[in-house]
Amino acid sequence: MLVVGLSNPGPDYEGTRHNVGADAVRVLSRRFGTGRLRPEKGQAAVVEEVRMGTARVALAVPNTYMNESGAAVRPLMRRFGIGDPSRLVVVHDELDLPPGRIRVKLGGGLAGHKGLQSIRDHLHTAEFARVRIGIGKPPGRQSGADYVLRRPGKAERELLDAAIELAADAVEVMVAEGADAAMNRCNGEA
Repeated sequence: MLVVGLSNPGPDYEGTRHNVGADAVRVLSRRFGTGRLRPEKGQAAVVEEVRMGTARVALAVPNTYMNESGAAVRPLMRRFGIGDPSRLVVVHDELDLPPGRIRVKLGGGLAGHKGLQSIRDHLHTAEFARVRIGIGKPPGRQSGADYVLRRPGKAERELLDAAIELAADAVEVMVAEGADAAMNRCNGEA
């Protein structure tokens, strides 16, 4: 299985709403590996291979910008021998969920998320699993792009940090018991 956390690279984007997917993958790296993703030679990503129970799982964070995520994901799938897109789990931010909520989803629409669109375009399918971390809608007339690239306030940060841990838990359930079990267990939580 390949688990990819979407984000934008570099210190200017650390701690932003857009990077919660990568934050969840880093939590998994701390739980099951060294906690240090390393650059993959020839790949536009940092990776770590870990064991979750008996399963071998590749954790990755693309070094590409969010809108070019597919350029990193496709070679990673080849590198780790992932031919079935259902063995790809993409962890990402979601404007359509309130901060602190998570949802597990298999395939379907992309809700205008440019990172997911890039992955679909490179893989020629949208039939991959997603763990969606709610970041909420922008207030007032603030643009979605401006909103996702900002760092949240303290109260919202606490909600997002809890959701990042829940997203990592959801990935663990997916690896151990499958996507249906993760949807049943995680999608009903408030």
